[in-house]
Amino acid sequence: MQNKKRTLLKAAAALVLAGSSVLAHADDVVKIGLIVPMSGPFASTGRQIDAAVKLYMAQHGDTVAGKKIQVILKDDTNVPDTTKRLAQELIVKDHVAVLAGFGLTPLALAAAPLATQAKVPMVVMAAATAMITEQSPYIVRSGFTLPQNTLGIARWAPKNGIKKVVTLVADYGPGIDAQNSFKKVFEAEGGSVVEQLRVPVANPDFSPFLQKVADLKPDALFIFVPSGAGAVFMKQFAERGLSKQGIKLIGTGDVVDDDILNGMGDVALGTVTSMHYTAALDNPENRAYVAAFEKANPGMRPNFHSVGAYDGMHLIYAALEATKGDTNGDKLLAAMKGQKWNSPRGPVELDAQTREMIQNVYITRTERVNGQLFNVPFDKVEAVKDPAKIK
Repeated sequence: MQNKKRTLLKAAAALVLAGSSVLAHADDVVKIGLIVPMSGPFASTGRQIDAAVKLYMAQHGDTVAGKKIQVILKDDTNVPDTTKRLAQELIVKDHVAVLAGFGLTPLALAAAPLATQAKVPMVVMAAATAMITEQSPYIVRSGFTLPQNTLGIARWAPKNGIKKVVTLVADYGPGIDAQNSFKKVFEAEGGSVVEQLRVPVANPDFSPFLQKVADLKPDALFIFVPSGAGAVFMKQFAERGLSKQGIKLIGTGDVVDDDILNGMGDVALGTVTSMHYTAALDNPENRAYVAAFEKANPGMRPNFHSVGAYDGMHLIYAALEATKGDTNGDKLLAAMKGQKWNSPRGPVELDAQTREMIQNVYITRTERVNGQLFNVPFDKVEAVKDPAKIK
């Protein structure tokens, strides 16, 4: 009886979820449920996303195809169960047409089944593990994947005198993606990964791992940590004096996140990373974006998560224009696929097959420019598809 009751309850919940998106269609207000970390260690990601969403709406208006756009912001507090509960409430009670945000992979995974059941598009603006889009046919990603951003530095390093590397990554989905992707490409290009180290995501202490790196004496340390954790890493990297031992620092751009880069000091100088966005990109769209972002948010500099949110809003607006305001989930999803535009990060396209961004990946070096630290691009790989999904 208990099993039968649970089955009936699950079926009823699924019907409610599926029906909730239908209710949204009749409304003249299109609601977007924005679920991001606004508190805790990854709050900077939430602040960047929230600021970019508000900037996009300020620039493009809050009405699309005759429908009023309403963003409902929710703090997931970095807890997957909270994300799941918030997503369900947004679908069932608020009748959102789109779910968006998702700062970390476990949080995106928690909401994925609900997007599928309710047939509600889910725009992942930040979380970067490659397999996220495979968890629901209703997920599109306006940010990036770790295999994408790892590709550039893994190719650049062996061509520039770096032959022996230790990898150090945060021990969760994106970190494992970064570790495995770097090793695969770097060794195919003639390099050697001599050790693979993983550090806990929560409250990481890098000191014992950095001591092991010092003992191994590689040409370089490849690092991946999530946005916001780079300052702690840089402080401990400096304290261990690895750069003085001739060990170069390379990685993905997460470690030198624009949002916190200026606070790192000289230890960050010379770090070479690859990333799909840097505030130092010199194109008309980015110059305008950085100026508008900083004017609207004094004391903040836009980072790669902000651009994921800004372009995520572009996807939603463009899809609503294409459907003439119809918020049917399947129609919105179809309208998002294949969209192309010039973003602050450069030319982009949402791959219709993988629902991932096709975008440039830039090789950057951290330099001091007019008294501030910037990740200055000096090379790029154009039109990169997610390598994890290339068969």
